Amino acid sequence: MGEAPIRVMIVDDHAVVRSGLSAFLSVYDDLEFVGEAGGGLEAVRKCPELNPDVVLMDLVMPEVDGSEATRLIREACPHVQVIALTSYKEEELVQGALKAGAIGYLLKNVSADELAKAIHAAYAGRPTLAPEAAEVLIKAATHKDEPDPGLTDRELDILRLMVDGLSNPEIAKKLFVSRSTVKFHVSNVLMKLGATSRTEAVSMALHEKLVK
Repeated sequence: MGEAPIRVMIVDDHAVVRSGLSAFLSVYDDLEFVGEAGGGLEAVRKCPELNPDVVLMDLVMPEVDGSEATRLIREACPHVQVIALTSYKEEELVQGALKAGAIGYLLKNVSADELAKAIHAAYAGRPTLAPEAAEVLIKAATHKDEPDPGLTDRELDILRLMVDGLSNPEIAKKLFVSRSTVKFHVSNVLMKLGATSRTEAVSMALHEKLVK
């Protein structure tokens, strides 16, 4: 008699992503889809009843983000391993997820076989880190003394639009992204600049000529 399949829970605020991941799991006999959640709070609530072995966790979600949900899940269910599965590779996200207790960090462009291997590795207690995430951590460790705030190209785009006086909904419409994505990037911009408000961030951007 073979071993029981690895029980996997999916957490993502996009239904199409959850559907795609559950379809992916059905292809593998040794992986079992046990449930899903559309947000961090729902994931924390459902985890004890679904009792997964591994959680595939999106990071950028409204209300409770993936890192906070990971921390809460690991506190309530220490046996559950969490793999961050996201479209973003920013340093704050990578470090935040790993500090919260995630055992893996993968980008959503990962292949099906690579994701399956990462799930097996997580179940066995072995970490998996996307090359892009590893590169971000290495750069962060070797460039700590640089005065440059380290804004990404997308964050600079957001900052330019903030300087132009656009609101989050207006920025989302202009860049064809969700409001939660804009909110995430704006928070990153403020944090990296050490600003306490949008007005202060705009003032610093103009004073330090961060944007053209």
